[in-house]
Amino acid sequence: MYSHELPNWPQFAWNSHTISPLLELIHKKQQQLIAQMRSIDFQAREEVVLEAVTEEIIASSRIEGELLDSALVRSSVARHLRVKQPPNSHFSKQIGGIVAMNRDAAQNFAQPLTKERLFYWHTLLFTKEQNRFTRITVGSWRLGPADVVSGPLGDETVHFEAPHADRVESEMERFLNWIDQETGLDPLLKAAIAHLWFVTIHPFDDGNGRIGRAIADLMLARSENSSQRFYSLSMQIEKERKGYYTILEKSQKGPLEITPWIDWFLHCLQRTLETADTSLNRSLHKKKFWKALGGISLNERQCKVINLLLDGFEGNLTSSKWAKLTKCSQDTALRDILDLVTKDVLVKNRDGGRSTSYALCPLIDDFFN
Repeated sequence: MYSHELPNWPQFAWNSHTISPLLELIHKKQQQLIAQMRSIDFQAREEVVLEAVTEEIIASSRIEGELLDSALVRSSVARHLRVKQPPNSHFSKQIGGIVAMNRDAAQNFAQPLTKERLFYWHTLLFTKEQNRFTRITVGSWRLGPADVVSGPLGDETVHFEAPHADRVESEMERFLNWIDQETGLDPLLKAAIAHLWFVTIHPFDDGNGRIGRAIADLMLARSENSSQRFYSLSMQIEKERKGYYTILEKSQKGPLEITPWIDWFLHCLQRTLETADTSLNRSLHKKKFWKALGGISLNERQCKVINLLLDGFEGNLTSSKWAKLTKCSQDTALRDILDLVTKDVLVKNRDGGRSTSYALCPLIDDFFN
């Protein structure tokens, strides 16, 4: 028996003693990150948001097996955020629709979540051209059954069967009334419940996962009272995709006591915020680094490699790697490196080996500690 077939559906229950400490920790982390975001200049903040929103859209689609062109997504996100882009940036109508859905969820988080709004999101996800091939009902509740299956044709495993199509209208009406009610629930807790509840109803022929994560993002924006997204929950979910589908399946087949699902969702969010904290600190580090180098003349190749090192370049930097990274000759790479050594930006590593390697000068790193 699925959870939606139980007589007391959807009266979810959870253990507050287990969940409350985690909610407190996450709220504290949210506030720390918001304070950090406010401490950086507008341009740096703009870049952090652009990166986070781009990652969110790419990861949410990738969870469903759809690979989007990252350059097209970034360009489309930049258009929505009104961030200046190179004049030759390309645009895709399909990706533009996906971005528009994401932006509506986050930027208009205070607006009611209505049936009409969800239908609009669905039309943004699926263009008329796509519908010709997929033959799904676009901008309306599904009219047929919805099963979540895996495995080869003829030997599929059914993981979940959604409520009958005749129930969708009433189920969604109850869900949408709850979303915008002042229930007194913590917004983070409400985000966790909303995602599980929505994907269990499975109201559309396709796109339920992406819209469900957009709803979660809307609820997170409400929890922060801010439309500025500086982290990507979907990127973390994608990293833990196997666990995500496992806990969803267990929660949809089990009783309405959903503490394990809420615990998983909140811990995933906590890891998301920790990753964002690392990225933000790296961004601040880069800003301070370039400020310290303000009076030093550097060419385009040198700037590119320094940024790679600041972003956590793996392995040792050698002249051969420099040449490949910047598409220049070995002689030019060595000249660029020795110039930075002379300017006390790079230092030769002492570990020896067959190839001489270099790292950012420790004296510069000390500037930030």
